Amino acid sequence: MRTVIQRVSRASVTISNQKKAETGQGLLVLVGIEEADDDTDIEWLCNKIIQLRIFNDSNGIMNLSVADTGGSIMVISQFTLHAKTKKGNRPSYIKAATPGIAIPLYNRFVARLTELLGKPVGSGEFGAMMAVELVNDGPVTIIIDTKNKEL
Repeated sequence: MRTVIQRVSRASVTISNQKKAETGQGLLVLVGIEEADDDTDIEWLCNKIIQLRIFNDSNGIMNLSVADTGGSIMVISQFTLHAKTKKGNRPSYIKAATPGIAIPLYNRFVARLTELLGKPVGSGEFGAMMAVELVNDGPVTIIIDTKNKEL
């Protein structure tokens, strides 16, 4: 699983002119799922996201997690995070999981984040054309890939 995690002041996702989810202060998580991902990736990544200390404490130091601040999380599926651009100018998405594999993993990812955060996690709709709006706070943007845990 590959994620782009953005600390946001606010974020929303709209599908077919209907607002599907919105959040205030917290995290917007773009997640790409590949064929080799499984529940161990979900568990490791969800724990990492919940504990990621990227919010300022009273001294202005990034020392608090989204859970510490009472913030929210919104998750958006994004297979394009697995784009391969080595050859040519048209990206290849050969490593991105097919919907039959990706949708159940995506749903378990959102459910596990909800469980760990202790409140509902907003989400887009897998495979839908979505309009995502956000105000990146900082800006703070972190990339985490479960296949590169040592980084």
